[in-house]
Amino acid sequence: MAKPVIKVENLSKQYRLGGYGSGTLTDDLKRWWANARGKEDPFIIIGESNDRSVASESQYVWSLRDINFEVQQGEVVGLIGKNGAGKSTLLKVLSKVTGPTLGKAYLKGRVGSMLEVGTGFHPELTGRENIFLNGTILGMRKKEVAKKLDDIVEFAGVARYLETPVKRYSSGMTVRLAFAVAAHLEPEILLVDEVLAVGDAEFQKKCLGKMGEVSKEGRTILFVSHNLGSMRRLCNRGVLLQNGEMAYVGNIDTALEKYLNSGGTDDDGDASNSVSFDLNDSMVQLTEIAVENSQGEGKSTYYYGEKIYVNIKYVARQDTRNIGIRIAVSRNGETLFLSQDTDIEEELLGKKAAGEYAVRVAMPGFLKSGLYTISVYLMEVGVPKEEKIDILKFVLDDSNTDTTNKSFASDKPGILRPHLTWEYVEFPVPV
Repeated sequence: MAKPVIKVENLSKQYRLGGYGSGTLTDDLKRWWANARGKEDPFIIIGESNDRSVASESQYVWSLRDINFEVQQGEVVGLIGKNGAGKSTLLKVLSKVTGPTLGKAYLKGRVGSMLEVGTGFHPELTGRENIFLNGTILGMRKKEVAKKLDDIVEFAGVARYLETPVKRYSSGMTVRLAFAVAAHLEPEILLVDEVLAVGDAEFQKKCLGKMGEVSKEGRTILFVSHNLGSMRRLCNRGVLLQNGEMAYVGNIDTALEKYLNSGGTDDDGDASNSVSFDLNDSMVQLTEIAVENSQGEGKSTYYYGEKIYVNIKYVARQDTRNIGIRIAVSRNGETLFLSQDTDIEEELLGKKAAGEYAVRVAMPGFLKSGLYTISVYLMEVGVPKEEKIDILKFVLDDSNTDTTNKSFASDKPGILRPHLTWEYVEFPVPV
């Protein structure tokens, strides 16, 4: 078996909490005097906790704890986890921006990294000078970098600003140039942290396409992103981090489902399994939406074989005609998975008197495990009159049944789990 190009063994990273020097003796004395009088630290960093009612149990925090995994050449591996799980810290350790407290990380080959905005760039140097600086750091000769210069500039779209110091670039320009440099200077290993968080849709699409090209060339990528759909399309495997510890390493679909089933999304918004709305002056209005089982119980997690219903209530303050309901279902943060209207049922259309109405729809029994979000629309003559986007969510869990070697196992290809009937027939098959 080939040796891995990345090998992480018992890696841990510890940081010390508390104050640090302000830069001058005068400021340090001001900080000491404020603390002595029980006042707030005058030099505290914005976002840093300063709640004096909560005592810290330790002066140290483990950002990473006992991380172990290997990556083979040509693999695209996604680092998954909530904000603060340790993903960016792990990339910093692998790219040698910071060292581990315990353990070791072995990397074989040239490493190109795109971490935070501006990392690896000297702000006083121009875009051109920074391109050659990064090439030198990677061990490339000037002629090698010069051959790639036009491709880098075209990809980043910074031709007009190539002779301008990077400190005058916007964050979007800096990210575009940083990714272009990291991807085009042909490192054997590419470390990318949240490249899709900055930049417009066109640039994000270019980045995904370029990473796909890089992986096809046999180079290795470690990729951090909260865009789960892109991660699913790009990655072969996933490493799931929770509170600095490794919760899972393996198939990307399984890693994403474990992340979502644990409530791992950082941006769940107001989605829940039941929601009601205050009445307004609208002639027709949604009043309540809920996900329930066959006993009418609202739950956040359902198990394989359990009936799942979406109940929708609305009120009409006058006689109405051609009012309908649409639901749209997404799975694991990806694009639309299923959409259907009440207009397929003739009795649900037609004229209705003023009053309250309720409709119920059963979720199909062929759903695979994962996190499902539901959008609900109140329709009038086929046009959305009221929209509740991603208003409901529920998790479908198949841990109550043995999925080993079963066609509906989470790691099998496809997003559906239909129960197909198979049977042996005579050979040759009768016509």
